Amino acid sequence: MVRPLYINQSMTQNPDQKPTEEHHTPHVTAGRRLTNYFLTGLVIGAPVGLTIYITWSIIRIVDDFVKPLIPTAYNPDTYLPISIPGFGLVIAVVALIMLGFLTANLVGRTLVQFGESVLHRMPFVSVLYRGLKQIFETVVSQSHSNFKQVGLIEYPRQGLYAIVFLSTDAKGEIAERVKGEEVTSVFLPTTPNPTSGFLLFVPKNDIQILDMSVEDGAKLVISAGLVAPEYQKKTQELAKKPRAK
Repeated sequence: MVRPLYINQSMTQNPDQKPTEEHHTPHVTAGRRLTNYFLTGLVIGAPVGLTIYITWSIIRIVDDFVKPLIPTAYNPDTYLPISIPGFGLVIAVVALIMLGFLTANLVGRTLVQFGESVLHRMPFVSVLYRGLKQIFETVVSQSHSNFKQVGLIEYPRQGLYAIVFLSTDAKGEIAERVKGEEVTSVFLPTTPNPTSGFLLFVPKNDIQILDMSVEDGAKLVISAGLVAPEYQKKTQELAKKPRAK
């Protein structure tokens, strides 16, 4: 009686064919999970760490500049065994508040005008002072006149859309030249730096007002579209459906 011949399946395979590596799949999955955990920790930890580092650096810079100007009798570092961080920053803020209070009256304005007249007569110092003053005045004025809304316009051609921040209605000569349409001045930011961009005067009818806040719009621009804000209107509609049931 002839017994049937059982052939191993591995013997029938091509010798040049590499065996399947199914046992490596768990290792790849674990590596991907570790990578995702690392990137998640980086997204959460990096902004916090950089914020703490920059804040601490600013406090130290101000302390190193202001503390030597404080008399020894009023400096707490003279009496305490440790240095108090932020004391120089507090003194600087109080000094700026007092300076603003003093310059708000007639005597203070007179002194400021006299000091500026002296600085304007100095060849190099006058240019430096005017430039620095213009920079700080621009920063302060922009902090008090923030953008109001976020809009969507077709730019740079029809069919392509760009996010803009609405400022104010066009006034003066621009409003007079553009007749027949109400024109609004908008700021078109660039990615990933939203502080630079283009000033555009767009008809109101060509602007689609979005529901997102200016902060969410800035996040969308900075992240190049990766961080999309939650659509509040759609969320509210979805929340109403269970209540109706």
